[in-house]
Amino acid sequence: MKIDLTDTTASQINKALIEGRRAIGSPAVGMVLTLVIVTDEENAYDALRAASEASREHPSRTLVVIRRVSRSPRDRTTSRLDAEVRVGAEAATAETVVLRLYGEVVGHAQSVVLPLLLPDAPVVVWWPINAPSDPARDPLGSLAQRRITDAYATERPIQELAARAETYAPGDTDLSWTRITPWRSMLAAALDQVACDVTGAEVEGEEFNPSVELLAMWLADRLDAPVTRSHSNGPGLTAVRLLTDRGPIGLDRPDGSLATLSIEGQPDRAVALKRRETAELIAEELRRLDPDDTYESALRFGVDRLADSGAAGERASGSAAGPAKATEGPAGEAGSAKKAASGRQSSAKASGSTPKKAAPAKKATDT
Repeated sequence: MKIDLTDTTASQINKALIEGRRAIGSPAVGMVLTLVIVTDEENAYDALRAASEASREHPSRTLVVIRRVSRSPRDRTTSRLDAEVRVGAEAATAETVVLRLYGEVVGHAQSVVLPLLLPDAPVVVWWPINAPSDPARDPLGSLAQRRITDAYATERPIQELAARAETYAPGDTDLSWTRITPWRSMLAAALDQVACDVTGAEVEGEEFNPSVELLAMWLADRLDAPVTRSHSNGPGLTAVRLLTDRGPIGLDRPDGSLATLSIEGQPDRAVALKRRETAELIAEELRRLDPDDTYESALRFGVDRLADSGAAGERASGSAAGPAKATEGPAGEAGSAKKAASGRQSSAKASGSTPKKAAPAKKATDT
């Protein structure tokens, strides 16, 4: 069921939601959270489709906030709110309200969203594009327990990671980090199979892909070993190679679907490592609403420090570094990486980083 409201108010939208539920014979509210999507008209369809698919796992009230640009000074002084209310088959297993803001109300979106939040339910805000520089201090972001951005959708993805590190607050996360969850899980599982000292690593992937940098920072932070980054034609991440005293460990995925795991002394194995759709990424993020300490640690390690650690490793080649840190994080990485990393010492050759230039704007895809 779909209800169109023109020049409306939050009170009328709430009334329409109740009427819609009664009309489809489902007066009870069975939502577990409120998902607020802040986007523009161009990207609203794709974002809403991803949220609708994710709602099959996480029934939620989805509020799509679209700020419309007024064409004349007179229009900018006139406030108006239009809404589309979708319930039942129109909204999968969720309730959806598309809010279009005009005029002065554009700068006060939080006052429109606040009365529509589900009572006593978590709030998640997602910016598919054009995320604020400080999500936690944004008026809409301050309403949420969890704030999702996507550095890959920005014009300068690598610089965006540095900005995210400076403004990080508990509850922040990024889809560029979510995309590498299968890679982190696979690498932690591989290290569980071999008792070894990791002396270095190489991460290969597309240029200007923030997931490549995040994976490299995670490895450097957790293993305390120099990490190099190399470029490929993609798609996304294409390979990770760990240098150990027991021989190399490699995870290569040249086609974006099937990867090959190679461990010295063991036969090569084919593993499924496909690039995931946005709906799967959002569904993963909605499974946990607590702060992601592993993401924070990797993000704060810093791209610049990643380059510096490689240079330091070259100067100190042959000398032992400190023990590696234990890994913790989603997908059961805590125990596996802790065992694999305990007692490791890094004494490898160093890595350098390739100079970065301004990246072109990209549409977000999985890694």
